Amino acid sequence: MGVMNELIDPPGIGTLTRILTESAPMVEWKQTAATASLLGDLNLRARTDLVADALVADISTGPVPGYTTASASFRAALAAPKFTGWVLWPVSEAAVTLALASDAAEDFNDCLALLAELTPRLTGEFAVRRLLARDMDRALAAILTWTAHPDEHVRRLASEGTRPYLPWAVRVPALVRRPEATLPILTALYRDPSEYVRRSVANHLNDLARHAPDAVVDTARHWLAAADRNTGWVVRHGLRTLIKKGHPGALALFGFPPASVAVSGPRLDQEILTVPGELTFAFEISNTGTRDVRLAVDYLIHYRKANGSQSAKVFKISTLTLAPGESRSISKRHAFRQMTTRVHHPGLHALELQINGAAHGRTEFVLEMA
Repeated sequence: MGVMNELIDPPGIGTLTRILTESAPMVEWKQTAATASLLGDLNLRARTDLVADALVADISTGPVPGYTTASASFRAALAAPKFTGWVLWPVSEAAVTLALASDAAEDFNDCLALLAELTPRLTGEFAVRRLLARDMDRALAAILTWTAHPDEHVRRLASEGTRPYLPWAVRVPALVRRPEATLPILTALYRDPSEYVRRSVANHLNDLARHAPDAVVDTARHWLAAADRNTGWVVRHGLRTLIKKGHPGALALFGFPPASVAVSGPRLDQEILTVPGELTFAFEISNTGTRDVRLAVDYLIHYRKANGSQSAKVFKISTLTLAPGESRSISKRHAFRQMTTRVHHPGLHALELQINGAAHGRTEFVLEMA
């Protein structure tokens, strides 16, 4: 994060202060200017908060303190082409702080409009979260109108700023409790001409799948019924976690419906495995139905955690098609090695097959450390 911290640096604060002084001379931007010497080894979030607090302090001690001065100052600064980049993160946060402190109800909506004006220079996706947390329904009503905005950055803000699990951003609990609330925004944008926007829609849909998988699958089904040439990718990327986890509804959308199959196995080549090492397993699949069937064949390793419980991770094997009565033998090796992303713990583990989302043949084994 060292390089990221420098996204807000003394030269950037100097440029910000100079532009604000020229654009909004009614405010003395002394505390903002002083932050250039206070950054030290602060991380990016702490630098943002430091500068935002200074902007609020300068405006609050000016001749007309409050949100209206902030909005006028920041809008005037937009006339300067160099009013751009990461120093606008604290600008947007300062605007939100003053809007939320305002007694004027119209300042809430005006602040949303200001974020839409700022976001082509730097995304307002982080600052908008606090407005959503204060009054989600009111904020979403305004944000929905952004889906028709001519600027792709504003349309993306509608999707990205309302994601339940937006990286780096504060959580908005209501977005998790009410996953259906943002679906109208995504439905308005899934066929957007901009890949930048469509990728945000897919990531947002994947976020929603954590808590509302059935609603996500139903939404994707409606999108595919009114698809354009990009909809398939949006749906596949948006349902990627559900597909990997073997959600039957998600798999069915891509041609892997529930299947009539008989599974023999899995058979392990050893019951006790020393790490590092490899486990080989084999099994057979037979189509017991009367039609050809497409199968997504996966397996799960139920890893033992440090506290003794187990946590499953899905791994892909292959996709295949079986005619009625046809069988297929499959073998696979799985490596167990200590890694920074996967720490193995000794004790009981399990391997389980997953075919078109349905579990088959759980078999246990023991891991030992070398």
